[in-house]
Amino acid sequence: MIFKIILIGLGGGAGSILRYLTSVFLEKHFQSVFPIATFAVNFAGCLLTGLLLGFLEQQQIMNNNLKFLFITGFCGGYTTFSAFAAENMNLFQSENSTTAFIYILSSIFVCLAAVWAGFIISQFIFKIR
Repeated sequence: MIFKIILIGLGGGAGSILRYLTSVFLEKHFQSVFPIATFAVNFAGCLLTGLLLGFLEQQQIMNNNLKFLFITGFCGGYTTFSAFAAENMNLFQSENSTTAFIYILSSIFVCLAAVWAGFIISQFIFKIR
């Protein structure tokens, strides 16, 4: 149990740091009312989650420690639902309801599609090899 917690903590710490750096970079280069940094981080994290799940399944890797480190830890630390919720609250409070609804719907659709696409892509990539 302690080892799993350490793996999740290490992965989560690395994911959180990369999320922060990604957000700083994107906010510096792409400024808009739409919260592009959180949207991009959540999309990338969902795509990576799908890729990892597909890779582990395709390679028949049943090592749960890898899932704890990379999926629960890293991807969990990298993506952020709390920022998503706070940004939507801010959009509603600043009377940008249309942007908020676009952000909510596009995040749900794009992130679900990203997990699915990552899984399919990894199945295709690792069947070839």
